[in-house]
Amino acid sequence: MGLSLDEQKAVDRFRKTVVEPSMTALVILDFWAEWCGPCKALSPVLEKVAADYADKGVILAKINVDEDQFIAAQFQVRSIPTVYALFQGQPVADLTSARSESQLKTMLDQLLTQLPVQGGGAAAQDIAPLLAMGEAALADGDGARAANIFAQIAEIAPDNAAALGGEVRALVLAGELGQAEAVLAGLPEAMRADPEIHRALAAFELARSRPEDSVLAALKAAAEADPADMAAGLAYGEAAFAAGDRDDAADTLLAMIAADSEWNDGAAKAKLLQIFEAVGLEDPWVTATRRRLSLILFG
Repeated sequence: MGLSLDEQKAVDRFRKTVVEPSMTALVILDFWAEWCGPCKALSPVLEKVAADYADKGVILAKINVDEDQFIAAQFQVRSIPTVYALFQGQPVADLTSARSESQLKTMLDQLLTQLPVQGGGAAAQDIAPLLAMGEAALADGDGARAANIFAQIAEIAPDNAAALGGEVRALVLAGELGQAEAVLAGLPEAMRADPEIHRALAAFELARSRPEDSVLAALKAAAEADPADMAAGLAYGEAAFAAGDRDDAADTLLAMIAADSEWNDGAAKAKLLQIFEAVGLEDPWVTATRRRLSLILFG
């Protein structure tokens, strides 16, 4: 009552991501911010412990104090990182002082002996928050951290395509193409048709074509020297994305589509759609670039 629309949205989001899971699980609630160095140091510890204790009914939820100031205020957060344990919607312990893996596990072990947390069930296997963390790390460009998160999820749920696909994409981002290829090679045949694996495979195939810096520079020079040379433009667009410059890749391919969308059976559009799949159709960059493509194709 008396809440603004934004505050009500924050409460609804908190209820869904924290309160409802805490009815059966023990939720580690981490208050953090992008600018907080100690938060970034603590985050991998919390993620690892949450993954290790997932089968005991422990999950991790994170509140960005800059984005969810209302929720942080309700918990009277004065400094960060601040970490609480919640069960059945209520704080049951302040975990802020636990900064190491062993300290945190000791405190969780004590809580788990005192609370009727449901381990080994659906709540314990709720890996959605961990998947979201992995995707957030990917969005931040931290491939190594994202790969670690997804690898931990894969240990909990070895048949989860989102976790395995995320691990491949993270390894690609980190430049570990050999490890990414090993994960793909170890996938069961039945899983290869999953959209998450298709997405990961697209990212891997594009990254595998990454050229040397000197070759990339030569491809760029050739494309800029003659914008009408579609083959040169396509070669540079693919190479630019493989080198990590998705903006330049998109700009090049969109310019080609605007000039002649049917060239080589729509090769530029097909390459751009492959890039969309590799990045992820829900990614904000993909959404914005798809709008640019629609304006070119449909006016």
